[in-house]
Amino acid sequence: MPTQVTSDIDVVRELLGREPLAAFEVVVRRPDGAPMVIRNAPLLADGRPMPTRFWLVDSELNRAIGRLEAAGGVDRSEAEVDADLLAATHDRYRVERDAALPPAHAGPRPSGGVGGTRTGVKCLHAHVAHHLAALALGSPGDPVGEWALDHLGTGRLDHG
Repeated sequence: MPTQVTSDIDVVRELLGREPLAAFEVVVRRPDGAPMVIRNAPLLADGRPMPTRFWLVDSELNRAIGRLEAAGGVDRSEAEVDADLLAATHDRYRVERDAALPPAHAGPRPSGGVGGTRTGVKCLHAHVAHHLAALALGSPGDPVGEWALDHLGTGRLDHG
């Protein structure tokens, strides 16, 4: 179960504009310490699956990614990122999430890869969150997340 700090819960609640759905931990912070990306537990408190493991909570970056999506970024990224790299990314995401499931869990399981999809690109926000978290955790990045950041002109953000 992720460790939660009361002040992080309050900040994330404010950033989301609602209660977080799952237990979480902050895995990427801005240089000032503010949460940027959270890693959700794979299951909600009632045992239902939480397919979105990494969630981008940074308001400024969320808005910028939203503009990129509105300009056709999902389709463009899917066309421009190597399909084999994307498939491997979905698989790494699934493996990391599934490893966090309780060993005795017999109920419904989260499915898919980044953002709950098995193939292609569903949401640039989810890929950017995964990319930043993966880099911060010492894992290979997400090529779609990297593509999105490059197309924002920010490159690889300093995730201090």
